[in-house]
Amino acid sequence: MPAQTLAAQPGRWLWTCREGFESHLFEELVWAGAGPRLLGPALVESEQRPDVPPAFGRAVERVVATWAPPGGAQVPVEELVAAMSGLPSRVPWLVRAYTPDSAKGNTQAGRAEALEAAVRAALPPNRVLEDDGRAREAGALLVGLCVAPEGVLMLGAVSAREALSLAPGGRRRMKRAGESPSRAAMKLEEALDGLAHEPGRGDVCVDLGAAPGGWTQRLVARGARVVAVDPAKLMPELAKNPRVQHVQESAFAYAPEESADWLFCDMAWRPLEVAQLLAKWGRRRWARNLVANIKLPMKDKNPLLLRVRQTLVEDGGWEGLTVRQLYHDRDEVTVTAHRMR
Repeated sequence: MPAQTLAAQPGRWLWTCREGFESHLFEELVWAGAGPRLLGPALVESEQRPDVPPAFGRAVERVVATWAPPGGAQVPVEELVAAMSGLPSRVPWLVRAYTPDSAKGNTQAGRAEALEAAVRAALPPNRVLEDDGRAREAGALLVGLCVAPEGVLMLGAVSAREALSLAPGGRRRMKRAGESPSRAAMKLEEALDGLAHEPGRGDVCVDLGAAPGGWTQRLVARGARVVAVDPAKLMPELAKNPRVQHVQESAFAYAPEESADWLFCDMAWRPLEVAQLLAKWGRRRWARNLVANIKLPMKDKNPLLLRVRQTLVEDGGWEGLTVRQLYHDRDEVTVTAHRMR
């Protein structure tokens, strides 16, 4: 890791990740032949952008310009706006300033907030898109301002339709809902936020390893019927809910009576065994959509994820597989996929 944050080179790709996982992202990019370089905590650059997104990359953008002024001096807003002049102007811009997700990076949060406000004010009013919910539909350009330690500032851009995340730096912060039993509820909400469609009213969902009920609670709130599979007890209000069927047995022994619209799984269990279980559901066509958390080992994370991908696709027949370490994930990744009937 560099002693001080390095500025990415224009024309290359800037990746963000969770602090402590830079080496895993770097290794993925090496395996893909992308020519990576470590820039500092939570930041990696690469010469190429792989076709298959790396699991540990939260967000990525093509670098347009960078600054590393002596003594960490502030870059004039006029200079920054001038560097944006070469960006496509026929589409709206979604401007996002962010800091690396690291202890040092977080100290720059105030600077990032002020810079985003100043840049927005300096741009033509009709240029900036306010609602990121419309960004992909509108074909917007995601313009990123990475405010890093030591005064490093990096300007990047990527089409919203090709972006890994529209959240600043890929940090999609979900709010803990009222009486949610655990952080698990936020992990689920973030996973669903990135999907083209979500479980809704009347959908049949199976939640493997459901107790105490974080995911089941959020699915019921969306109007779904949930089969919650876990030997342990659910929260009392969930156990009494007419749209929740609690099956008190092992997820590995359970076989559904009917095919489900969605399969969910968040079990603290050996990752390859979980992957084999999810592959069985895909192979037997017991569910059409998959959202699962895979816990990561202390070592050899990337080799294990290769085996997980192979198991789900080749043994399970799951399609459209994504493997991502989301903001609310810790030593785990979120997997999504679907099966065509």
